[in-house]
Amino acid sequence: MADRKPIISGNWKMHLNHFEALKLVQELSYLITEDDVDAVDISLHPPFTDIRTVQTVLEADKLPFHLGAQHCHFEEKGAFTGEVAPSMLAKLNVGYVIVGHSERREVFGESDEMINKKVLAILAAGMLPILCCGETLEEREAGEAESKIARQVTAGMASVNAEQAADMVIAYEPIWAIGTGRTASAEDAQAMCAAVRSTVAGLYGDEVAQSVRIQYGGSVKPVNAHELMTQPDIDGALVGGAALEADSFARIAQFRLSE
Repeated sequence: MADRKPIISGNWKMHLNHFEALKLVQELSYLITEDDVDAVDISLHPPFTDIRTVQTVLEADKLPFHLGAQHCHFEEKGAFTGEVAPSMLAKLNVGYVIVGHSERREVFGESDEMINKKVLAILAAGMLPILCCGETLEEREAGEAESKIARQVTAGMASVNAEQAADMVIAYEPIWAIGTGRTASAEDAQAMCAAVRSTVAGLYGDEVAQSVRIQYGGSVKPVNAHELMTQPDIDGALVGGAALEADSFARIAQFRLSE
């Protein structure tokens, strides 16, 4: 993992009202220590309706977690009913925004072009994108996994300069492992994350590629976190279901303590 600081991100998806969000954050504050956050960056990505509540408790209690969002629009303002502008999130001290998650691509039909616009808008607002990429089971079995993620990463980072790219987070999420209980083997996950880094190297050179943090996302649990996170090209995890329970998420964030 070189000297890249791991980042563990909890994607709450469409779960938890703002009371439940407050409870979860408070529980995490008791479980995650200063030593943990010295070793690992932790970002929490609640639904939009919870963000202000989570921001308030993080700042009032001086909790060392980064506030994140799951999505945003790429326009600054306008007649986009139901959407949220990047600057609105930045005003709430959001630091990381997930973009291009497979559910946004597959369920809501977001294109590579739209995702790239969001990446650029997130960066322009002073936040960092967590750019997602990944393949379906059919694509994997057809031998198209690496070409698919290379295409998504290349398109998603179009017009991003090298300095911006070096600070980004890229999440490799095999679509076939999300919410299914199936997990890529540590070796398979490493191979794909290495392919992501190789794609970045081809775009920006080795120095930038070695700075980019690459997460694995696909049914990450406490039982497999240590093996996944200690692979050389895996710099963290984008956690779904296990992020909704304080004990399991804390144990993932404390993967370095496991054997």
